[in-house]
Amino acid sequence: MRISVTAAKAQLTELVRRAEAGDEVVLTRHGQPAVTLVPVKKAVDREARRRLLDEVQASAALKATAGESAARSQDFLYDEQGLPR
Repeated sequence: MRISVTAAKAQLTELVRRAEAGDEVVLTRHGQPAVTLVPVKKAVDREARRRLLDEVQASAALKATAGESAARSQDFLYDEQGLPR
């Protein structure tokens, strides 16, 4: 969305909401792009990042030890002699 700086003054709150929602909001001056409104990215703290990595690693370890291995995942396609069924 492109809007002039003058018009943006009256609807700044709505423009901020749209930018936070992911819309591209470009403010123009004399018809030329001047600035873009973009949301601030929240910083992830180290502890939250560590918990997430631990969860992913635990999930991967569980999947690696559970069920059949990927090496045998296509065995159902072949008979005992190794020929296609």
